[in-house]
Amino acid sequence: MLRLRSCIASHILSPPSTSPIFHLRRLLSATAPPIPSNPGFAVEDYLVDTCGLTRPQALKASRRIPQLKSSSNPDAVLSFLGGLGLTGAEVAATVAKDPKLLCSDVEKTLAPKVVGLTGLGLSRSEIARLVTLAGTHFRCAPIASRLQYYLPFFGSFENFLRPVKRSSYLLGFDLERTVKPNVAFLQECGLGDCDIVKLCAVVPRMLTANPKRVREIVACAQGIGVPCGSGMFKEALQAVSLLNEEKITTKLEFLKRMFGWSDAELSHAVSKAPILLRRPEEALRRRSEFLISEVGLKPAYIAHRPVIISYSMEGRLRPRYYVLRFLKANGLLDQNQDYYNAIVLSEMAFVEKFICPHKESAPDLAEDYATICKGELPTNFRST
Repeated sequence: MLRLRSCIASHILSPPSTSPIFHLRRLLSATAPPIPSNPGFAVEDYLVDTCGLTRPQALKASRRIPQLKSSSNPDAVLSFLGGLGLTGAEVAATVAKDPKLLCSDVEKTLAPKVVGLTGLGLSRSEIARLVTLAGTHFRCAPIASRLQYYLPFFGSFENFLRPVKRSSYLLGFDLERTVKPNVAFLQECGLGDCDIVKLCAVVPRMLTANPKRVREIVACAQGIGVPCGSGMFKEALQAVSLLNEEKITTKLEFLKRMFGWSDAELSHAVSKAPILLRRPEEALRRRSEFLISEVGLKPAYIAHRPVIISYSMEGRLRPRYYVLRFLKANGLLDQNQDYYNAIVLSEMAFVEKFICPHKESAPDLAEDYATICKGELPTNFRST
């Protein structure tokens, strides 16, 4: 088996002089003949002792491979995976995800796939990463032909991996019936390839969903006031991609009630910040109570600056409010300083503008600001 691992690794890393499949078949045919079925072979124990699975994982995986009667074929598969450079932990995770991989024919199934991927320019380490993420699709899908389409579309292997990390199903869908029609429709909606790539890094189902469903998602985005081709269209698609019409209506009604908006204010806010539809109701409730009841902002003010609702309460909204309140209370800041303008600054810019200038007049301000960012309210801020 060590010889098999070495031979395959060497083959993958060195340029072929003749047919790659011929070389692999020659290498594999030189290995020891298959070991006959072993009546005492225990699949679960093999998965734990040799593959590195936990006992619960092994119990679950063993139920999917009752046909495995000896270690011959799985040993060859493990050597093959080792030849690609997978670590022990990666092998264990890969086998747990797809136990039937151990039953695959290395020569007829796995090796040709690696040859195909190598022919597309993928390195051994890239193929190894793909194996760990692809699940059953590496074994079952025409993976090389699909990557032949995906790699130029996504622009790079790294860009392609981002949606695969979220959902390996991207590798399992038919290009002609599902993926390409969805891409063409999104292009008709005004999205460029770069926009689609960024969208699918977050919402892979925009490529893999039934084309009818993708059209419904686009209609929902338009329904909340974000037309195709607008700057927020991609964000709107992300926001509504996992929501049906009923859930969108419910969330809109909640936002209107919670922030006291009119229909026009609600429409404006959601069209400018579609991400509000994805915020949990409890998070929205807390921001409403803080911004309206404590900070004293008017509903119309928030509606025209809806991005303010998307910021972290603990990391930005509350700490910066207390800094501004403290500075105003001590005559260190103009009373007309706008809260929103302070909120949208980067952390570095906020510190430079509102913390650093007051090192002498408020020497504890930097420390108090750091304290409140940790969730604690300093004494100096309580008294203002």
